[in-house]
Amino acid sequence: MFNLNDAFYFVRVVDHGGFTAAARLTGIAKSTLAKRVGMLEAELGVRLIQRSSRRFSVTDAGKDFHRHAAAMLIEAETAENLVRGRMAEPSGVVRITASIPTAQSTLAQPLVELALAYPKLQVAIEASDRFVDLLQEGIDIAVRDHFGPLPDSGLLQRTIGSDPIFLVAAPAYLAAHGHPQAPAELAAHRGLMSGLHAELWRLEHADGAAQDARPVPVFRANESSLLLAAAAAGLGIACLPRKLCLAALDAGSVERVLPDWNAGRVTTTLLMPHRRGQLPSVRLVADALARHM
Repeated sequence: MFNLNDAFYFVRVVDHGGFTAAARLTGIAKSTLAKRVGMLEAELGVRLIQRSSRRFSVTDAGKDFHRHAAAMLIEAETAENLVRGRMAEPSGVVRITASIPTAQSTLAQPLVELALAYPKLQVAIEASDRFVDLLQEGIDIAVRDHFGPLPDSGLLQRTIGSDPIFLVAAPAYLAAHGHPQAPAELAAHRGLMSGLHAELWRLEHADGAAQDARPVPVFRANESSLLLAAAAAGLGIACLPRKLCLAALDAGSVERVLPDWNAGRVTTTLLMPHRRGQLPSVRLVADALARHM
């Protein structure tokens, strides 16, 4: 039987994408990590990692071993947490990343409520639109809003919500240009487009029918708050997720256009490293976000 501690070192190296990164993020000397992984390979009689001064890659045998070794560590960590009572009182830091609009519209309320309810739980949020490597940067949860399926990244994916995309415009715009009664009539209207090269909207009716609409593009932005501001100012019609325009709808600064039609849906998914996703504090935050959605 191989040394179980060596499996621990191996999983950390693979999770962090190399010996140098693993040493930096775990505080374990790089020489120690290399030595223990080498001992594990010698015991198993197979190469798990191909490494050179410029390249780090996991072999097929290494990928298989990592999958089972990581699961073993999750169970061990869960057992330790149970003994220490962390299931009863979650504690520690939970690091979350999300886009700025998602952080503002989705995360503020549930995370503040969690911080108030669990004094030993620390929530750290990075609101950013940059690419974040969860494993490299030690992030526990990434909250992602997306239109199509997410690529297979090897991360734990948990879908927590699906929001319809409304067509909205200012009352003043509709008073001046008329209320369209069918998608085809949008060809005579000014479109506020969410993509720099978008030319049409794919609309879905409540009965399941689908139809393309081609407005006249007059404004383009890949940021929803800008599109909402443009719509509220009377510049044209925009397509926006319900949760982002709900306050404006309630306030009357915009109103729905073609209320029986949606421009698809936006899905909210939590991405978590498998090992971190099993920790009680991380599960607590993920469950709270799911309930809120």
